[in-house]
Amino acid sequence: MKLLIILSATLLSGLSKGQSNFARDSAMVSSIYQEVLAHGECHENLHFLCKNIGNRLGGSLSAERAIDWGKSLCESYGFDRVFLMPVEVSHWERGGVEKGSYKTSGKTVKLPITALGGSVGTNGKITAEVVAVKTFDELKDLGREKVEGKIVFFNRPMDPLAINTGAAYGNNYEIRGSGPAEAAKYGAVGCIIRSLSTADDRFPHTGATEYQDGFPKIPGAALSVVDSRALGQALQADPHLRFTLELSCELLPRVQQHNVIAEITGTEFPDQYIVVGGHLDSWDIGEGAHDDGAGIVQSIEVLRTLKAIGYRPLHTIRAVLFINEEFGNDGGETYASAMKSEGRVHVAALESDGGGFTPRGFSMQGTDAQYELFRSWSTLLEPYNLFAFRRGGSGTDIGPLKDDRVALFGLTVDSQRYFDFHHSANDIWENVNKRELEMGAAAMASLIYLLDQTGIPAE
Repeated sequence: MKLLIILSATLLSGLSKGQSNFARDSAMVSSIYQEVLAHGECHENLHFLCKNIGNRLGGSLSAERAIDWGKSLCESYGFDRVFLMPVEVSHWERGGVEKGSYKTSGKTVKLPITALGGSVGTNGKITAEVVAVKTFDELKDLGREKVEGKIVFFNRPMDPLAINTGAAYGNNYEIRGSGPAEAAKYGAVGCIIRSLSTADDRFPHTGATEYQDGFPKIPGAALSVVDSRALGQALQADPHLRFTLELSCELLPRVQQHNVIAEITGTEFPDQYIVVGGHLDSWDIGEGAHDDGAGIVQSIEVLRTLKAIGYRPLHTIRAVLFINEEFGNDGGETYASAMKSEGRVHVAALESDGGGFTPRGFSMQGTDAQYELFRSWSTLLEPYNLFAFRRGGSGTDIGPLKDDRVALFGLTVDSQRYFDFHHSANDIWENVNKRELEMGAAAMASLIYLLDQTGIPAE
């Protein structure tokens, strides 16, 4: 859910910093939008990725097929160079059993449930009373006496009053990321959470959870918003309600996979790189359409578009399809480490991981001078309904490239529906709008062009 740009102080050395030929740049941005909207291929490419490969958790066979697909697609466009970078990735498998149910008033209620990524299995069935809380402080107040031997239920909704849904998600992230680990400290035998979702439906949403050394590893799973509300109501009527949880997931040894890298060589600074990318992996339910198939096909579309309109960049522009962002950011960490050890100069990096929704503008983290130049591009981009040019934003895949010389930028999209689909079986190609996806790709290509031509000051 991140579209980022990292810029170094060396961008466009020897050029007139910050001086843009408005007529030239305006014509080029118009050409970019015309190419993407008239001849764009990202929606069709996303269809193939989603329907022919599907979900692609890092370490899985489907992720391997996605890597092969990404490499072949980039080669078919005739980019100057396409290659693979080895990456050691985490490997977790969901298994074939995910069952949740509770008994109340003499009847059994079965619920759709999904294990949290990285969870241990139940080794059979676990049946126990349920204790409901919303926060870690509430859990601490109950203490071991009231929690030991029970299943902890974190029934905490995302804040509906938060206009920024990403902020609402961030405020609840600790529940999923550390909920089972915190519950284990007080002797719980299992943990279930209310999905981090804004949708009032019965799709449970997964996502990574982590354990803490020195405490037992207990199974963790998510319920949908609707089923969480129903369970909460059932607990009010019957505080001694018993929940049965059965999961067959397991963590396996790490395996080797790859980042896919494609590039167009720069005409003046071939050894200085501008990166555009997203993460090729997804969670193992749904099709990973918004998260992050959209970012992958948009990144490839940036290179395809620039090549199609005959633009030769000054710097080498790379599309990087990072592997295993969801469960460890192995692709991003490996890429940054390799580039730094090889002394590669990255003057910019752009990531799309916010879903294929309508772009609204960009966020930026950097110096005052960098921000002023960034703001000056708004007159070129506002005709394309890009109005937000604000400070703030960061991202996972290219975050490890950050050092003291660089600034971070992020694409701002209309995120109101993102957490309806995020990490769920509902994240499918049919829920990605073609026009919105293409507008995002055109915005990305336009910004890459401006970065390549205009530059940004170091101070």
